[in-house]
Amino acid sequence: MANFKGHALPGSFFLLFGLWWSVKYPLKYLCRKKKNTSPLGSKAGFQRLEFTEGIFKAAFALIGMIAEQFVPDGPHLKLYNYEKKQWDHLMNWQHTTMYLFYGISGLVDIVAHSTNVLPVAMDRMMLSLAVFVEGFLFHYHIHQRAMLDLHLHQLLVVAIFGGAICIFLEIFFRGIIVLEMLRTSLCILQGSWFWQIGFVLYPPSGSPEWNQMDHNNMMFLTMCYCWHYAFALLIMAVNYTVVSWVIRSKMKQAPTMEIGLLKMSERDQESEDEI
Repeated sequence: MANFKGHALPGSFFLLFGLWWSVKYPLKYLCRKKKNTSPLGSKAGFQRLEFTEGIFKAAFALIGMIAEQFVPDGPHLKLYNYEKKQWDHLMNWQHTTMYLFYGISGLVDIVAHSTNVLPVAMDRMMLSLAVFVEGFLFHYHIHQRAMLDLHLHQLLVVAIFGGAICIFLEIFFRGIIVLEMLRTSLCILQGSWFWQIGFVLYPPSGSPEWNQMDHNNMMFLTMCYCWHYAFALLIMAVNYTVVSWVIRSKMKQAPTMEIGLLKMSERDQESEDEI
């Protein structure tokens, strides 16, 4: 969708997943480091989270495909207009293709983490392919655009291909917290930048339009892109700190509970001896 909503929708999806990953991966890393034996911190618990994440990913992709196809000015599954003898709403079809690959990635997550049919590494491989296809489509999505429009999407492509390379490395180096957090930061950046593109190219509520040919606007938005990434890093730092504090608090409570249970069992034993 070539409008504000068409950029806000994928931006929201990427932001939600980025925020979720900024909690999940620190939780997984710290539980493994502290050898937490809680149900959530167990291997089975994280496998259930991966399975649930796959369901949400597939559902979000389906919502995106339906939105791209069946908006009032959408193609409604029609690829070619025989009356005008031209392709019909190719921009919507490109966005639909992007969502399709994320949907496939979600289905692979579900199968890989609920059965033994696929190796677990297939989830990262398919996600890497989905992000690469997104970048590939956007690379050929921006030809013959105005200067500012072109620059905004080029910055987006940097985050996309960076994420694709990072996920590809995770196929071979799974569970490395540095790669997982780098991927998370690029996902948050991609989500927030989708929103930024929407505000610049399609200002809501009758806001004044940006001058597409002003080089100063390009300079400002390049700087703004760096601010977006700094904001993503700040979010990750805050979430990591909160998760770390919660786990430390739980670990401190665990010995206290064990001591209390031990004292109760000793009292019960003394009562039995007296009887």
